[in-house]
Amino acid sequence: MAMRTECKHFESRTYSNGDAMRRCRLDLAPDAPWRCPDECAKFDHRAVDIGWAHGSVVPTATPLEPASVRDGSAASVLSEAEAIINAMADDIAAEIKEKKNKKKKRKRK
Repeated sequence: MAMRTECKHFESRTYSNGDAMRRCRLDLAPDAPWRCPDECAKFDHRAVDIGWAHGSVVPTATPLEPASVRDGSAASVLSEAEAIINAMADDIAAEIKEKKNKKKKRKRK
């Protein structure tokens, strides 16, 4: 299956250098820009494109899908990376809070 361009959550943009971005606005397509998940629970047909300006530039073709996407290893790598970042988030937030508290104490003196 390819990206569902008829889904209201599909988004694409072509940049001035010719590069194109295709993604799910809800971040539910780990294999973007190649495909959406089969049976996506959030799939919803785009009703109308009211108020949108449609350009005449035809977006570039979707690049060939790498083998890592076909065999599912790309999604697992991204999941692992997300878990690492999420695990670090609390520590980073605590460090930032500590630095802010130190600055406040310095200003009081």
